Amino acid sequence: MVRRRLPSLKALQAFEAFARAGSMVRAAEELCVTHGAVSRQIKALERQLGATLLAGPRHALGFTPAGRELAACLASAFDQIAAGLPGAEAGEELVVSSPGTFAMKWLIPRLAGFIEANPGLQVRIIEDGGPVEFGRGGVQAAIRPHRGPAPPGMAATPFLAHAFGPVLSPGLFDKAGGTAAQALLLPRLHSETFAEGWARWAADAGIDLPRPAAERSFEHNSYMLEAAAAGLGIAVTAWAFAQSDIEVGRLVAPWGFRRLPTRFTFLRPALAGHAAADRLASWLVAEGRKAKPPPAPLAPPA
Repeated sequence: MVRRRLPSLKALQAFEAFARAGSMVRAAEELCVTHGAVSRQIKALERQLGATLLAGPRHALGFTPAGRELAACLASAFDQIAAGLPGAEAGEELVVSSPGTFAMKWLIPRLAGFIEANPGLQVRIIEDGGPVEFGRGGVQAAIRPHRGPAPPGMAATPFLAHAFGPVLSPGLFDKAGGTAAQALLLPRLHSETFAEGWARWAADAGIDLPRPAAERSFEHNSYMLEAAAAGLGIAVTAWAFAQSDIEVGRLVAPWGFRRLPTRFTFLRPALAGHAAADRLASWLVAEGRKAKPPPAPLAPPA
């Protein structure tokens, strides 16, 4: 029997955790050690291998070619180990962070198809719309509005166009005389998670907003949408958030929707990511292709 020549498994685990999390701090949180301990383990691994795995300033470390190759190999090897452990047949888990309203209005209503195609996989959705931090809270992938190239250390898969516009209940629209211009005089609803929504839409549409009857603010987009459906005013929101309510007649969009330069994008670690994340990325792209485009304006401006 030939003995395998392997470096320290603890050092390999530290490097694999860094590759997935993208930072020493988050890798340390996952392993329940200090970030200094993770750094020392990786340096020890480099000495054992006689190769440099990471390069660059301490706050922005990147992979060398040898480090990139090792990270990819470890991702596959650790996945196989996890799959072979007793009880692995009970299922694996993929933790995805997503803006709450997008998860509630677009992702979760479609998710049954992906789960049926991946028996044994548990998909856990965590509400978060801030900067992506893999490893924190167990997060392995994320959905965010994004444009341009993938962020450093991440793979990015755009899957859905992003558009936004004003919406309100059909009853309130009728009370405004059924014209888009009159609808803009109604109480104006705001979401704290997209505070610049009205100003951005008005600038994009080339419109000087009139003074509204009132201003009402809500903590989340989902609260604002419910307020709009209840007739409390008119709100600017994303087509992906409002689509289901428009299709069942709870909301109307007098001005239609304007395209944004960002797209809803699936992000995951470029190296050492979860094996199921690539399958979810492909599924999201397929769902995005099936998604209906925003409707045309409901009425002329005046």
